[in-house]
Amino acid sequence: MGRIPLAAMAAGVVGVWLLAGWQPAEARFSTGSRAQQQRQQASAQIPVCQRPLGTLSVVEPEVGSHWWSGYQLPEPSRLIKAYVARSRCFTLVDRGSGMAASQYERDLAADGQLRNRSNVGRGQVRAADYVMVPDLVSHNADAGGNAIGGLLSGLVGGRAGQVIGGMNLRSKTADVVLSVTDVRSSEQVAVAEGSARKNDISFSGRGSSWGSSLSSAGVGGYANTEMGQVIAMAYLHAYTQVIDQLGGLPADASAAGAQQAMRMTRSGRLLADAQGRGQVRALEAGMLLYPLGGREGLLIEVEDELGNKGWISSESVELAR
Repeated sequence: MGRIPLAAMAAGVVGVWLLAGWQPAEARFSTGSRAQQQRQQASAQIPVCQRPLGTLSVVEPEVGSHWWSGYQLPEPSRLIKAYVARSRCFTLVDRGSGMAASQYERDLAADGQLRNRSNVGRGQVRAADYVMVPDLVSHNADAGGNAIGGLLSGLVGGRAGQVIGGMNLRSKTADVVLSVTDVRSSEQVAVAEGSARKNDISFSGRGSSWGSSLSSAGVGGYANTEMGQVIAMAYLHAYTQVIDQLGGLPADASAAGAQQAMRMTRSGRLLADAQGRGQVRALEAGMLLYPLGGREGLLIEVEDELGNKGWISSESVELAR
């Protein structure tokens, strides 16, 4: 896929965030420089999906890499969640403070503290199909630097204070990465890099149009600081590429994923066919079996850990935990 001009993306987002419903739009905004205005005279399709691609949890990068604190910015997950919500490409599930609060309610229910018929209990939490992690691409202090230089300068000090990971304080550039992992298979189904620089955004004494459009998303410093807006632009670039990469995902991720393993609850037989004829082998309680998708009445087509295939009664198995 060709690289989407960042200035064009900014123009499209400014227009679309001013419209209800986050619809695809074309927009242009004026700049203080004629040359800059000519560079930004373009439009881009905003990544809006006709249907959700699945449920998504957005989590922070590895513990200890809180680079955003140095810029007095909120967690990048807040920014990504704003993009996700407005694009309607995923159904968000909360695995942060909201999840902790809901768990507290469940604890109250389990303790009998909630009113009767509160309908809060086990088996109600929606599973995440995918996990998205926003992070940085490390590079050195030069705009065209490589990842190794950035890692070394981070270890030995180098130009400390000028570069934090993929952020260049002097030139106001940002290089970020978004990765998406399938929860069921642990496969990384999408990885996209995004980059932006101050010149991609039109700044004036009153700020920028891009920053104004971000303000309505409630993303704090990503909207009202120059570096925050540059980082937000880079993440939008990466998010747009992720959506393009994920366009071929199945409509029902839970059904398309590998089936959950089963465990024998009692001794039984691995049958040769769905009519219950013949025996492939004897099975003992506790053995793991893997569904193959076939089902005939009470019989399920499975494979054991040695690769033997056959049929087993659903009354003899339970989902492995």
